[in-house]
Amino acid sequence: MGLAGYPTVLRKPLSWTHRAAESVFSVLFPADCRICGLSLLNISRLPVCPECLAQMGPIMGKVCSVCGERVLSAYAESDDDGFLRCPVCRRVERPFERAVAYGSYDGGLRELIHLLKYNGVRPAANILGRMLAEAIVGLEPEFDQQKVLLIPVPLYKAKRRQRGFNQAELIARTALRYQTQERLELAARILERTRDTHSQIGLTSHQRRENMRGAFAVASAAQVTGCVVLLVDDVYTTGTTVSECARVLRRAGAVQVWVATVARTMKAPGFNVSEFQGFKEEREPAAVQALGA
Repeated sequence: MGLAGYPTVLRKPLSWTHRAAESVFSVLFPADCRICGLSLLNISRLPVCPECLAQMGPIMGKVCSVCGERVLSAYAESDDDGFLRCPVCRRVERPFERAVAYGSYDGGLRELIHLLKYNGVRPAANILGRMLAEAIVGLEPEFDQQKVLLIPVPLYKAKRRQRGFNQAELIARTALRYQTQERLELAARILERTRDTHSQIGLTSHQRRENMRGAFAVASAAQVTGCVVLLVDDVYTTGTTVSECARVLRRAGAVQVWVATVARTMKAPGFNVSEFQGFKEEREPAAVQALGA
């Protein structure tokens, strides 16, 4: 079995005709990996080499039980309820129940997300969706056998037209193919982005909240009233966007909002690497498994 109980597809040995085709392909259509720059020797719609994909592993170590941020040694003790909370979540009540992510938003994973978002390399959504599916597995025990609305964070209509797709929706659709209990139901048109927003880069926490305030709306409150919602996006940076979306969904009647993303910005480790040893396990990264899916 592969990632989180999903069957791993074993790759068959290449036939001589396939090897010959790859040789001709490498001569006639030379290409380089868009992450490391080395030549690609295999025929693939995704311009990323297997070695780079293999390095895109899941987050390891102690993270906040609420927002998923790395928890440093000084805050590594669980609260009375058994939750491990970062300093921010100790002070602030989040509008969502819990946020999980597959990997850290840096290195090759960051570049892979950018290939999809800014370069339109849609095959990247297949691997990113596999990663999102693994992140969602960690939340499944919380859903109590009930139907869950899977809602991608929307783009403003002008940006969606310009890009041609909403990356969060593409990734979500791929993730649905890996669900084991048919519990998630895609609801891509319930949440709308009512206005464009400025880049969040360089803004203070207060400015980020003001930038997002009023940027989202629920098209039909009746569709979310009494429902459990899983909000999905490609990246969780400061949490401002998903928090505003969660507030809007809760005001519309959602009883719970959970969050799952492919990647998350993480604080630089402020402790010895040895702290991670007890949490490491032998796992094949979702990016590698997706190659055989």
